[in-house]
Parts: sequence; structure tokens; C-alpha cells
Amino acid sequence: MHPLDEATRLERLDRERLAARTSTLYTNINGPFGGFTAAVLTRAVMEDERRQGTPVALTVNYCAAITEGPFEIAAREVRTGKSTQHWSLELAQGDRIGATASVVCGQRREVWSHHPATSPAIPPYESVSRFDIQGRGGWVSQYEFRFAKGGIDFTPRDPADLRAPVSLLWMRDHPERPLDYVSLASMSDAFIIRAFVVRGVMTLVGTVTLTTYFHADEAALKEQGAAPLIGHADAAIFTGGFADQTAHLWGTNGKLLASSTQIVWYKE
Repeated sequence: MHPLDEATRLERLDRERLAARTSTLYTNINGPFGGFTAAVLTRAVMEDERRQGTPVALTVNYCAAITEGPFEIAAREVRTGKSTQHWSLELAQGDRIGATASVVCGQRREVWSHHPATSPAIPPYESVSRFDIQGRGGWVSQYEFRFAKGGIDFTPRDPADLRAPVSLLWMRDHPERPLDYVSLASMSDAFIIRAFVVRGVMTLVGTVTLTTYFHADEAALKEQGAAPLIGHADAAIFTGGFADQTAHLWGTNGKLLASSTQIVWYKE
């Protein structure tokens, strides 16, 4: 079993409740990696027999740090229509809510389509050096990163030396894993925090809310397989202890598979 599938494994308790536990493989500074939380909540809907269609959008609100150990997910089907199905989820440890989420599934149909966005130019995968994760545990070691631009660099530098918040890279699960909605949800958060890229300084941070839009249907995911994705992340503003982050994930065929936006809290 792939580490991501092992880490996000669920046990059904009743129609609307599932049991899971955190994984040491997907830890962050202060508990589970946010992409892990997004992935396990996505799996809760994907494995529900009431689900109709495939995920179109996922919003996760990170309410509190999740401690190591077991937790439960409550997944409630809010409404099902002809084209969309809405879900409301809560992740809790005892009476403490760690995260809330909404998932929208949709019935994808053969209708008029247009794809004006173009994949960013990036050197071939084989020509970009793999990011050295030696000595870095937790979630970072579960991905392969090859930065063409905007890699992480904590080498001491002048505080006035602020760099562009843009990162462009090749990325995929490590070990390799065929892409699906669970891994796509996780990878939508698998970008280095933009403040780290800009300043090169480690500080306390945490995602407050993350929304991922899934543009890929199941055929597109199957076509992508385990091939690396092109990732592009940027930010527009850092102010008052909160910063934005936008990200896009592209397939090797140049199609946009997912896009995300999030608000990150940071402490000076």
C-alpha cells in the first residue's frame, strides 16, 4: 500500500462517521501537513456510497492544530441535485474541532469546452536537479521536487533581500503513485510557504483556509498516471500577519488539472 493510502485509511463507524489517525509520514511543524488533512477529507467523500459525480471543489478550514493520534470525520450529504452534490465535513478529536470542510461533486458531461490557459514553460524534468530532502522528515520526504525557479533557501542573507514569491517546479508523490483526487488534494498544498521563499527565514506559519478546484475528470487523471506534474505557486500580498497563496498544477500534456488558493497566517 502506498504511504498516502496507508496514512489516509478510513474505518467506517456508521453512515456519517469515519475513524482515522494521523501519520508520522505526513507531519508538519505543528501537527499533520495541511495536504494530508485535505486528502483524508477528500477520501471520506470518495469512499462514500452516496457520492454522485467527482470532486469539483474542496474547501478546508483549519480550525486548530490536530494532535498525534486518532480522530473522527463526520461527513454529511447536504444536498444532491441533477448536476452537483454538496457535502459538509468536520474533523474532530473528542469534542475539539480540528477542521471543517465542504466538498462539491459534479456530474461532468460532454459539453462545449475551452482551455485558454497555457502551461508555463519549464525545462525538461530530467534536466532539473532533484531537491535534496536528506535530513528533512515529515511530509516533505513524501514528495519529489525539482525546482526550476523559487526553491527554498535558508542561507543567511540581508533582511532587505526579498525575493520573488514565485516557484516553478516538477513534483509528484514519492514513491510514485498514480494520480487521483486524493493525491491531487494533497499536492494542492504541497508548495513551500511563500514567505519562506521571499525571506529565506523560518517562522511560525499555518494555513487558515484552503480551496482547491479540480479541473481534471477521471480520464485526465488516468492519462496523467504517475508522471510528474508541473507546479506553479505565487503570492500577491503579505500584511497584518496573513498572506495569500495561489497555485496551479498542470499535467504533462499541458492541461490544467487543479488550481488552489489559500490564506496563510504567519507570526513575526
